[in-house]
Amino acid sequence: MEVIRARVLGFCMGVRRAVELAEAELTLKAVRAMGPLIHNPRVLASLEGRGLGILDEAALPPDLGGLTVILRAHGVSPVLEKELRRRHAALVDATCPRVKKNQLKARSLEEAGFSLFIAGERRHGEVAGLRGYAPQALVVSCPEEASLAAAGLARERPAARTALIGQTTIDAEEYRRIAEAIRRYFPGLAVVDSICPATAERRDALRELCPRVDALVIAGGRSSSNTRCLLDIARSLGKPAWLVESAAEIDTAALTGPGTAGFKTVGLSAGASTPESDIAEIEAALAALPPPVEAHTCRA
Repeated sequence: MEVIRARVLGFCMGVRRAVELAEAELTLKAVRAMGPLIHNPRVLASLEGRGLGILDEAALPPDLGGLTVILRAHGVSPVLEKELRRRHAALVDATCPRVKKNQLKARSLEEAGFSLFIAGERRHGEVAGLRGYAPQALVVSCPEEASLAAAGLARERPAARTALIGQTTIDAEEYRRIAEAIRRYFPGLAVVDSICPATAERRDALRELCPRVDALVIAGGRSSSNTRCLLDIARSLGKPAWLVESAAEIDTAALTGPGTAGFKTVGLSAGASTPESDIAEIEAALAALPPPVEAHTCRA
């Protein structure tokens, strides 16, 4: 089977930096990550096999003296960071620089008196960390939620100065629609350009790839929001698409079986937390698949 890669895929700068920081620390001492370092189970399993432990915010040991704690790529709240220091942890900040920039921007907006909206997945680690820098912010995950939240704020504070900041991996169109929903109540809404360029590059590359292939395989962790978004984009463009974390998860029957004679080429994309080793493994497995089996109709 012919496999065509997206022109941009895999590790972004922030994820690569976090993994490299962890690898460097693991050669020296006992190391823990504050929550999952990145959203890729295979990378995490590899790091854990080399000695990286994972801390649970709800069950922190009372004394972390002697331990190096790496702050995950998605960032943590300043309250949690302060608590880790109070418990004598030696911190290594692996927060993505783009995420850190957004955290500081959120804090400055709230301190300046803005009523802040945060667009993103409510339970995502990045959003939790971002809200730690702006505790009064309203988190909205879709235009409908944004409209309800803006209507409520308009009733309480119709003259409020408002601003919107988003999770770095939010879809640009969804972010625009959320902004539009808020602007119906607050026309002067200030919108922060907070989407990571790496996220946009991977999505644009996938859109360019789609017309050239019959089906898509997205490589990456299911817990990764930007990886899931790539899958959604492929399907929204009418392409059969699958998300796989490893070559073992490739649905060979779906790609080569009867009724899929058109799947002569498959596109390959990958989320920003997917390493090149996983991409290459999946690419090789796809390339080794036999040509699709064409369905035959018996004639009398």
